[in-house]
Amino acid sequence: TLKAVKAVRPAICLRIRIQYSPETPIPLQTAKTMTVKQYTLSQITAELGGEVRGEDVSVCAVRPLAQAGVEHISFLANPKYKHEVHDSKAGAVIVSDKAAGEFTGRSLIVAADPYLYFAKVARLFSPVVKARGGIHPTAVVEPSATVPDSCEIGANAYIGANTVLGEGCRILANAVVQHDCKLGSEVVLHPNAVVYYGCTLGNRVEIHSGAVIGADGFGLAFAGDSWFKIPQTGAVTLGDDVEIGSNSNIDRGAMSDTTVGNGTKIDNQVQIGHNCKIGSHTVIAAKTGISGSVTVGNYCIIGGGVGTVGHIEIADKTTIGGGTSVTHSITESGQHVAGIFPMSSYKEWARNAVHIHRLNETGKRIKQLEQELAELKNDK
Repeated sequence: TLKAVKAVRPAICLRIRIQYSPETPIPLQTAKTMTVKQYTLSQITAELGGEVRGEDVSVCAVRPLAQAGVEHISFLANPKYKHEVHDSKAGAVIVSDKAAGEFTGRSLIVAADPYLYFAKVARLFSPVVKARGGIHPTAVVEPSATVPDSCEIGANAYIGANTVLGEGCRILANAVVQHDCKLGSEVVLHPNAVVYYGCTLGNRVEIHSGAVIGADGFGLAFAGDSWFKIPQTGAVTLGDDVEIGSNSNIDRGAMSDTTVGNGTKIDNQVQIGHNCKIGSHTVIAAKTGISGSVTVGNYCIIGGGVGTVGHIEIADKTTIGGGTSVTHSITESGQHVAGIFPMSSYKEWARNAVHIHRLNETGKRIKQLEQELAELKNDK
């Protein structure tokens, strides 16, 4: 067996070398041969702002404090983890001005929001991949579709009739854009993402694998002995800079469009029902289900596993805790609600949760008090 492996190994290596052309991204296994991008702290602050304190060292990647080496930059966002900074081997650390005084002798970047600054540094080391113009031989692009030369159309992808793509779009392997769609510039559809007919996507929208935009909404009318499907004649409109996680679904409207505002980010496995209006810069975590005709405001934060009834409104800047069942409208902006049933303010829910944990103890105390009261009555 060993002789057989040695005999075929050169042939296997030859096939691998032939399979990847110079234009093809290098596989992860050979990443060590790539040129590592490095920045000095002063180069980073020149690009992103902030203040360098200590030695102006070079770094090549971001890492957590516990895993960082001298070639890495890390960050401290929560003061309770400051002990990890003292123990870390990181070459540099991003900290707030308030925390910087505790780490004299270290190379630091001082920023107003260390976590946000870390995210921007991470983007420096991992820039957005731009489209390489060209259409793969196995892709199908209908003759009436408009596909600029700057777009990248991957293997087995499909672009439907009368669909218009903006500049620099990346429609990757097996992704589908059906007929009469309009996509803005630099839209990315990851492998196996699907956009149904008639949908509109803004600029820099990113749809992850398995997500479906514009499937039929769940509209049914009972006909006495069966369900009659209501035609879903609307579509879906996504604003600029929207991101949709893998295996999420946004249903098309029954008559008007389901809409998602600019900058909204939706996690994996989220269901948005037909005719919903999701505001701008709202974030929705995984496993959440938004029923039909719900209006969600701007800058809302919706935790994982949230469920809503239909036809309600959620005000701007509302925070909904994970697992909450939203049974009625939230009309006051800035509320923080939580609880499976019934939904309540976060403070009220937290107080009630404490009592629930003490139910057994409370029950015993009540029983004891009832016995003492009974004894007092008997004494009288």
